[in-house]
Amino acid sequence: MRVVSLVPSITETLLAWGVEVVACTRFCEQPALAHVGGTKDPDIASIVALGPDLVVVDREENRRDDADALSAAGLRVHVTHVTSLTSLGPALAGLAEATGADPAADPGCASSEDLLRRTAIVPIWRRPWMLLGADTYGAGLLASIGVATLPGPGPDRYPMLDPATFAGQVDLVVLPSEPYPFAQRHVVEVADLVPDAQFVLVDGRDLLWWGVRTPGAAQRLRAALRAVASPG
Repeated sequence: MRVVSLVPSITETLLAWGVEVVACTRFCEQPALAHVGGTKDPDIASIVALGPDLVVVDREENRRDDADALSAAGLRVHVTHVTSLTSLGPALAGLAEATGADPAADPGCASSEDLLRRTAIVPIWRRPWMLLGADTYGAGLLASIGVATLPGPGPDRYPMLDPATFAGQVDLVVLPSEPYPFAQRHVVEVADLVPDAQFVLVDGRDLLWWGVRTPGAAQRLRAALRAVASPG
């Protein structure tokens, strides 16, 4: 089966499963594959010209208008939607069925290691500030290693909130390298807003890309966060 993937984490997963991915987005970090635009601006004409057996999109990563355009062009489109660790297994099972793949391993990340017992905020954008909400895959992954994420459940899964809102409520600020490329130079800025918290820079792919990466990502995040001294 020839597949076009418009989702970076899915591209990584399909390649690990041995699926023939004929094209992907420029954000998928696969220079050997043909690129067909970005996640929010795919080149519909180029995808149609490839004549794939399947195009994979995600409700959070891609636009519905683009999925509808691909379907209208006669292409088969498979849609994923992962909002938690609980929804990951069924989503991967559906993806495997749609592509005819035979995954070799369980994507779960259960571990016998002690939980970290931290409370954190996770900025994912700056100017305006946006935070990772609790009802997301990334928050679920952090919860699995013992990191509770604020803000809590609410209608907006990525609320626009100033980190200063949570001063005194959190002991850790997690700064991922994507979608906003947080780096060491941003720590001072955020520290001014949440002066009573510790800070850790993490690989945004480990926090936000789901699939075959999940078990290893949980271990890497645990190690990165454990390296930060516990409060008190």
